[in-house]
Amino acid sequence: MTEMKKKKILSLLTIFLLVAMTSPVLADSKSACVAIGADNTESQLKTVYNYFNIKRGAVEEIKVTNEDEREYLEDVVSLDKIGTLALSSVYVQEKSSGGIDLETHNIDWVTDAMYKSALGTAGIKNAKVIVAAYTPVSGTGALTGIYKAYEAATDTSLDEAAKSTAVEEVAVVGELQDEIGDDAVNIINSLKGEIAQTKNMDDDEIRQLILKTADKYDTNLDDQQVEDILTLVNKFNTLNMDPDTFIKLLEAGQGTQGFFQQVADFFQQIGSFFNKQN
Repeated sequence: MTEMKKKKILSLLTIFLLVAMTSPVLADSKSACVAIGADNTESQLKTVYNYFNIKRGAVEEIKVTNEDEREYLEDVVSLDKIGTLALSSVYVQEKSSGGIDLETHNIDWVTDAMYKSALGTAGIKNAKVIVAAYTPVSGTGALTGIYKAYEAATDTSLDEAAKSTAVEEVAVVGELQDEIGDDAVNIINSLKGEIAQTKNMDDDEIRQLILKTADKYDTNLDDQQVEDILTLVNKFNTLNMDPDTFIKLLEAGQGTQGFFQQVADFFQQIGSFFNKQN
């Protein structure tokens, strides 16, 4: 086989793989909406729209004020995390399947994993979400924008109790993360995966489950942390949540690594094929 022919085959295989990776997302896209922080200047919004990678006016745009943010955040998130200005902006695109595709820009406290977990709690299962600000912000206020943009894009209303619980979840997980690291969100998602059982447990049984779950991640929780998580779990128990959503979130990291390993194996097989032709 000539070198030219090998290069053509490799190029075609690469294009085929890229199309296979992107086509389901493109075919699955639906309505979209942008929720902008009301205190951004026109120049700052230009930066934000660059992160969204769309032209302003391409999709519906709504505003979120600091008062809107405080509707969910006050008495749950510390004032220094809320701030006095609405600067976070979000792009939300509805999808029929595929879970949450999320990226963030200039968000320095709420992690991607925290957003994904909280959105599942709020009832958002399939969407492309981009959270951005022109300057670093905590990202707590973006939850309100995500809610409003998702409801506008889908013409639906999320459950108010679920939205409030999701905000409280971010507050609890964020404080835990400051103390114990990234396993904070894994502990919460593990507990949400057990909701079919926790609904039938008393508080002492849930406390034992919390400690047992933390132990799986080699984490020690103090009494106050256990009580904060207990309050959260009891709120989860009142919501109509699908535990499989959060089990999949726990498995997502391993699944992504598995996918890229398959890609690496694929190209290694191509290399082996060409070597055999020499």
